[in-house]
Amino acid sequence: MSLFSDYFEENGEGTLHEIHSCPELIECIQQIGFLPLLESGIRSYSAEALMAEECRYTEFADGSWEWPLWQWKGPVVTEGGCVYGKFFAGKAGFVSKSWWPDLFNWRRSQHPAPEEGTIEDAILATLDEHGSLITRELRAACGFTGKNMRSKFDGYITRLQMACRIVTEDFVYPTDKHGREYGFGWSLLTTPEALLGTDASLCDRTPEESYQRMFEHLHQIVPWATEKQINKILK
Repeated sequence: MSLFSDYFEENGEGTLHEIHSCPELIECIQQIGFLPLLESGIRSYSAEALMAEECRYTEFADGSWEWPLWQWKGPVVTEGGCVYGKFFAGKAGFVSKSWWPDLFNWRRSQHPAPEEGTIEDAILATLDEHGSLITRELRAACGFTGKNMRSKFDGYITRLQMACRIVTEDFVYPTDKHGREYGFGWSLLTTPEALLGTDASLCDRTPEESYQRMFEHLHQIVPWATEKQINKILK
């Protein structure tokens, strides 16, 4: 039986514990350690799948929408002691600070620091200079302003997040004339060293030991997942 059956059913069909609030989401992440935001490739294993009905995405007749889970991402990062980024097969999700050193340890071993003069090196140097930037500001500062440059630049950012070299500090939203936030917001990007400090990523295990520890932990969380599915999440 899963050690986390309060959140996930043993057979992966649905959930036993629905999340109704941001504090509950933070508690869940702290307990299970790794949680993709949306569909992960493993049945029922995502924050979206755990949401109570009233917290799911809802679109209204006038074209407006409400999505509590999406709006909670910022507070989970800024107040909940969690790290957020595209960490799971290029998809976004949360990692608790207690499990972050193992993910950092493993991913950095698999993705060496970019060579001097490369685009990835320039992106990290720009973040080091500015501290944090929203994606479009970072893209402009790195000179990716031409046609079809956005998707190409986003690919570099995703790879750097998978390497645990870029994380999300918060989310920035535009405001209307009444000062109300709207839209899906922009990720405020930074480095884990700037956000957490270097000590928060220290790990006394080898990268291989970290990987095995994470693998066994995920197998306990979602025992119905195949070895291939867990490897895909962690690689």
